[in-house]
Amino acid sequence: MMAIQAGDIEGSGIGQIRTSPDLAPRQRRAMGEDPRRGQVLTTKVGLQMPAGMSFDDWEKAGRQLSGIVDSSSWWLGDWLVYGKDHYTDRYQRGIRAAGLQYQTLRNYAWVSRRFDFSRRRSALSFQHHAELASLPHDQQEAWLDRAEQRKWTTKQLRSAIRAAREDEAQVRMPAEPTRRLEVPGSRLQWWHKAAEQAGVDFERWVLVTLDSAAKEALEALEELEKQEDDHGPAEREGTAEPGGPAQSHRPAITA
Repeated sequence: MMAIQAGDIEGSGIGQIRTSPDLAPRQRRAMGEDPRRGQVLTTKVGLQMPAGMSFDDWEKAGRQLSGIVDSSSWWLGDWLVYGKDHYTDRYQRGIRAAGLQYQTLRNYAWVSRRFDFSRRRSALSFQHHAELASLPHDQQEAWLDRAEQRKWTTKQLRSAIRAAREDEAQVRMPAEPTRRLEVPGSRLQWWHKAAEQAGVDFERWVLVTLDSAAKEALEALEELEKQEDDHGPAEREGTAEPGGPAQSHRPAITA
């Protein structure tokens, strides 16, 4: 059970959460009973709030709970990063013992690695940082500054990034007509995930991936043409199997 008091986890200060063992069934307080004056007690199954709690205290408790939820993403991300770095062969066991979902933790850890502790903005949420994690360092800083100064929500930040990308695409658009490629939504999400995993901008990831595939295809074609040049038609015809088409064109030899 955790006791939350106003001011414990606000701003950039270090929060302290006092914990106590879960009460035995017979020792649990009635839901309407005042657990402690000025405190909200958290349990695995809910909150216990004191009777007669003022609106200001209730509002502060809400901000604290929101801060805990947001901060826990950083905490879990840093926890997994540490485990991966120090217990390479055992950290998966720790995850299972804690009853946590690895995929969720991995997402948290990826954002945590993309932002050093000194670069994280306490005025912005974890999700603000997650929206920018795939961008280069300088662009991350620029967007963090804008979001912090303009007090953007995560949705507003996402919309601003999308609008900026659309403007850049229009500037880079060539004069000749272009074709639009229709891509299923599920595949597009899959590609976005791959780009995030690689830690690069989505558009750049698409270009690099397509260029790489085109290079491999052209190299294979070039190798095939080279083989055909080395083994001309006459030589290829002479190597045909007996009874094959190549032999049917040979002149008959008579005595």
